Amino acid sequence: MTQKVICRICFLLATVLLSSNFIFSSIARKSYVGKVGDAMCGVKHQIGGPVECTQICVQRGSKYDLIVGAQAYTLNTKDKAVLEKLSTLTNKTAFVKGTMNGNMIEVSSVTPAR
Repeated sequence: MTQKVICRICFLLATVLLSSNFIFSSIARKSYVGKVGDAMCGVKHQIGGPVECTQICVQRGSKYDLIVGAQAYTLNTKDKAVLEKLSTLTNKTAFVKGTMNGNMIEVSSVTPAR
């Protein structure tokens, strides 16, 4: 094979790989709607009301949850702005954008539901 043919094959292969990565990452990131709670208690709060319980559990190291019906999805993020927004949305309905992995959502953004 000539060097020109090898370069074309490499370029084509790189294009296909980059395109497929973009397509799959776009498909995986979705929006989810539910109530903000905590991962320690899930759908059943143990201490006081849902807002107080979530605040206490998060202070003790629990992650936030998005509660959709009887199912709770753990919200994972290190973004301080997202964490602050979640704290203001405790026990309120929120739109969460992120990537689902099992029962965990890697959060990219969160907004209150209207």
